[in-house]
Amino acid sequence: QVQLVESGGGLVQAGGSLRLSCAASGRTFSNYGMGWFRQAPGKEREFVAGVSWSGGRTYYASSVKGRFTISRDNAKNTVYLQMNSLKPEDTAVYYCAADDSGYGLGYSRYDYWGQGTQVAVSS
Repeated sequence: QVQLVESGGGLVQAGGSLRLSCAASGRTFSNYGMGWFRQAPGKEREFVAGVSWSGGRTYYASSVKGRFTISRDNAKNTVYLQMNSLKPEDTAVYYCAADDSGYGLGYSRYDYWGQGTQVAVSS
């Protein structure tokens, strides 16, 4: 089992920045690929960004590429999502998830999920 706890959400004006954190506990964090997903009201959950177990490979949805950066610190069992140039359409609940294949791809099977953190971007 892996337990995931997100933090760092909040309300920000368009053009602003936030950094989300996801702290993991339980099994060896460095074995897992990690992903960030989001779900806006009335919409399906979507992949935002992923990072491989080593941090060597990262993946992004086209809607956030160039604005968001995913990173991880295996010594701290934490994955981050730096979000810059935020837009109102980025408003959603953001979830981190763990992929035991280690790849962190958008279509990986993520077995463990956090409870989510709300991000709201005002125009």
